Amino acid sequence: MEAKKMFINGEWVESSSGSVRDIINPYNREIIATVSEGSIDDAKHAIAAARKAFNENDWAAIPATERGKVVHEIADLIERDREELADLESLDTGKTVAESLIDMDDIAAVFRYYAELADKEADGEMINSPIPNSTSKIVREPIGVCSQITPWNYPLLQASWKLAPALAAGNTLVMKPSEITPLTSIKVFELMEEAGVPKGVVNLVLGPGKSVGEELASNEDVDLVSFTGGLETGKKIMQAASSNVKKLALELGGKNPNVIFADADFDTAVDQAMNAVFFHAGQVCSAGTRLIVEERIHDKFVDALVKRVKKIRLGSGFEESTQMGPLISKEHLNKVIDYVEKGKREGATVAAGGGIPDNPELQNGFFYLPTVLTDCTTDMRVVQDEGFGPVITVEKFTTEEEAVQLANDSIYGLSGGVFTNDIAKAERFVAKMRMGTVWINDVNLYFPQAPWGGYKQSGIGRELGKTGLEEYQEIKHIFRNLKPKPLNWFK
Repeated sequence: MEAKKMFINGEWVESSSGSVRDIINPYNREIIATVSEGSIDDAKHAIAAARKAFNENDWAAIPATERGKVVHEIADLIERDREELADLESLDTGKTVAESLIDMDDIAAVFRYYAELADKEADGEMINSPIPNSTSKIVREPIGVCSQITPWNYPLLQASWKLAPALAAGNTLVMKPSEITPLTSIKVFELMEEAGVPKGVVNLVLGPGKSVGEELASNEDVDLVSFTGGLETGKKIMQAASSNVKKLALELGGKNPNVIFADADFDTAVDQAMNAVFFHAGQVCSAGTRLIVEERIHDKFVDALVKRVKKIRLGSGFEESTQMGPLISKEHLNKVIDYVEKGKREGATVAAGGGIPDNPELQNGFFYLPTVLTDCTTDMRVVQDEGFGPVITVEKFTTEEEAVQLANDSIYGLSGGVFTNDIAKAERFVAKMRMGTVWINDVNLYFPQAPWGGYKQSGIGRELGKTGLEEYQEIKHIFRNLKPKPLNWFK
């Protein structure tokens, strides 16, 4: 099997070390591809190519409308190859093809949104100068060379949130996808080459975070680092980025509350409590894994939830009957196992799941049963730590004030939801939630027009929306004296 290559300075190249990595299907552990395993030298080569492209070529200088057309073309090509990309994503991550197809539609929409936004405010914003006979204008310019490090759970979706605004703004970039899920990123770089992105503007380096990722974060020729992933890695990137005071955009996950009041529509709230967690086996940064239920409906709610959770069908993402696929790897499966065992030691009760399925057809995959843990309190690590698996912890509350306190009792602040038919209560509640995105009577929704990011230790900055473009821009003030004359201060 010929190894898939990296894309550096407009060419598809092998790793300078000759190293390769096998990519594993998490459903059955079969090797689905072999890819080049990049090194620090490869990362330096890619950064140098991006630096040269930014300094010498005309990507940033061409009219923003023309950049927008190229980004539009990338969206067209993603739509053309939608099914191929979805199959690759499901092979790589184990998620259902139905989920991957939705992802591809969302990815195309992200590229289209930033294509349309590329030339907005291209001429700058005039502001009123307080100085007579002068003009004052604010313009936004590309930052320069951007390092982009993406996670394994939504490989191409998260890549699109970084690629599209960076290109629309006129930057050059080096992307490092997760070393275990690089296939759709490789494919989209092929599409960007087909769309006519100039040489050196986009570069793809494969390899581990400890070498390639660290170089992308610390190299002084990089002007911005955008990272999506775990909190501890994010802290290391912050330290590495201090080498030249790079701009940072960090999305570091969450432990997200989903609060159910007794006056909520019961069946909808139960259904959405499942939607909040079990897509992609709970490997979602915004998953509502902290279920916080009003005490007077707690038992009824948990009973209804457990009945439905036990019916979730596990299997291959390529089978239409499958509702939930495997976890990403053996290592991650062990983390989820340890996470639930820790919860049990802390006093949580396993109301559903809590182990590996005994279905013989699933034994080669990294499957874990959809799990509900009850009798949970906020002092438990299982409630505070991001488990990143198909596990719901259930807490209870009696008053609105207590529910707010519980919801905010976390080092994270990415997202949260509240279910109630009392709109005044809902508005009061979300106003007090310390999170970047809050939902009323819904969960896990996002779209390109709205910013995405978190409070507290969920990260720095925002992706998506107009703000997502501004993350890749510097602000310059241009002042012009219309009637210059000597000041004669120093005679």
